[in-house]
Formats: sequence, structure tokens, C-alpha cells
Amino acid sequence: MPASAITPVTVLTGFLGSGKTTLLDRLVRDKRFSDTAILVNEWGEVAIDHALVRASSDNVVVLAGGCICCRVAGDVVRALRELHFQRAGGAVPDFRRAVIETTGLADPAPLLATLVEMPLVAARFSLAGVVTTVDAEHGDHTLDEHPESVKQVAMADRVVITKCDRAPAAAITRLDARLAALNPGATRLQSSRGDIDPALLLETGLYRGPGRPMDSAGWLNAGAYRPMGRRPARHAQDIVSFAWSTTQPRAWHDVEAALETLVSLRGDRLLRMKGLVNVPGEAGPRAVHAVQHTLYPSARLPAWPDADHTTRLVFIGRGLEELEIAGILEPFPHPAPSQR
Repeated sequence: MPASAITPVTVLTGFLGSGKTTLLDRLVRDKRFSDTAILVNEWGEVAIDHALVRASSDNVVVLAGGCICCRVAGDVVRALRELHFQRAGGAVPDFRRAVIETTGLADPAPLLATLVEMPLVAARFSLAGVVTTVDAEHGDHTLDEHPESVKQVAMADRVVITKCDRAPAAAITRLDARLAALNPGATRLQSSRGDIDPALLLETGLYRGPGRPMDSAGWLNAGAYRPMGRRPARHAQDIVSFAWSTTQPRAWHDVEAALETLVSLRGDRLLRMKGLVNVPGEAGPRAVHAVQHTLYPSARLPAWPDADHTTRLVFIGRGLEELEIAGILEPFPHPAPSQR
């Protein structure tokens, strides 16, 4: 792989015991994904001991199927740096994607920010999406008792309801509806004993790897969100989600200034924001993405996904005030002739 290639990274999160390891085990056994690097918290959390063939360092092992597993002791930046240099030096096979498993109690926001804010990481790795696992048997109770699990769901691009063989159909239906209310734009899948195609987990975001087209419409899924101004449903921990849109193209410096103001003032309440922006004179939209106080660099897309060229932004947050967000995002007034 050329040293300059950007590697898509999928973040796999979910509460303790929700089935992340089972999904990873299925992935490492699938030959289609042998060119994957998997960053895990401890070796013992993934059933791969019998498949180890050689260690390339104290932290990195290569599996018989070709996957690379890297032990993360709380420092993802160091682990990604090590993997990058070992790949560049030929110490490990080329890998074209990476999966990072978080601990069950982890807030995924700092990890997502790392992929933008650390120069070496941002230059070599790009967030491909967030996958969150939710236990069908205990998911309702977990969401009631643990705010971090609500945040994990709210920040997801894809939610997998696991252990569906252990829960009644009615309970799964009820949980699915609750997850849809917490995060309307996330695709929801169901799994029993890890019986889910890993491809559905890895292609969750805007950037899907070298040579793959960007799926901006699926990534945004703006139609799933309640338009700003309509009466919101109430959720646990004051989670709200809504979409803001405008048919007027916006100068990029105005949009960037507004988004920087928004994450600066309300990053503590903003879980995720993503959107497509119509910038005058550009053939395609600009994709924008923010996590809490971190605004990702925009991506210029070559074309719009459909005939709708409306600027649309979707928000998921805790206690976000719609009127305040709208006030920040509304276009700057055109100056009167005497002021030009």
C-alpha cells in the first residue's frame, strides 16, 4: 500500500457484554477481510489465540487468515502510529482498513476527535463510521441505567441489536423502536451469535476506502430526522435529534464560521452533526461532520447524490436548543447598498 493512502477506520463500540467480541470474531474468520487491522483492548477479549502465527512487536500479532491484531492499552494514537510505521516498513502485511474496539464503558467522542486532531493519525487514517452494539436481552435496562450507553447509540452510524436469539420478539421490536427514536439516521441490524455479514459493519460512513465511491446520501440519511420546528419526542437523558435545511447556497466561509461558533458554544451538548452544504460555484456538496467540540475538515464531493441540492444538516445532542442552533446557522443578512 502506498505510504500516502488514507486508511478507513471503523469504531466498534457498545456497552459491556453487548456482543462486540462476537462480531469481531466473525470478521477475522472471513477471508474477504484478511486485509484488516483490528485494535482490541486485550488479547483475551477476542477468541483468536489459536490463530496467532507470529508477533511483530510486543503489541502486534498477525493472524493465520492475514488480519493484524493490535493490543491497545488505552493509547489509540500510539497503536495507530505503530501500525502505520510497521506497514510502511514491511513488518506487517498491508492492511486497507482498521477496526477499533472501544471498552464497554467508553465515551466514543474522544476517540473520534483523535482521528482529526492528531496530525500523524489524521494524515493516515479517516473515520469510516461508528458501529454500536446493543444487547437485545438487557438493552432496555442498560439504556435506562447507563448514560454512556445512550451516548454510544446516539453517535452511531449503524446499530446492531445482538443476541436476538435470547430475547422475545416483542422485546426486540420495542428496543428497535427506542433505538430509532434515539438515533433516527442510523441503520439498525439484528444479529444472533454474530450471524451478520461483516461488510455491513465496515461500510457505514462517507469514506469507504480507496477506489470506493462515497455514499453521501446513505451517510447523511437526512430524511430520517425530524425537521427543525416540529414538535420533538422526549427521550431519556434529554437526547434530541433534528434536521436543519436551507435552499439558499451559502458561501463556505460563512458556513465554516457558523459551524465553528456552534461547536465552540455548544460542543458540550452536541453529540454528532453531519451534513451536506451547497456552496456557490461548486459542482458537488461539501460534507461536514462534527463531534462535540471537534469540527472535522470538510470534504468536497464531486457530485450531489440526487437532484436535491438543499443544504441540510442533522444534529443529535443532549439538551440542544433548536432556536439557538437556527440563530447560529441562518444566513448572514445581505448588507444594504450604502454599506457596500
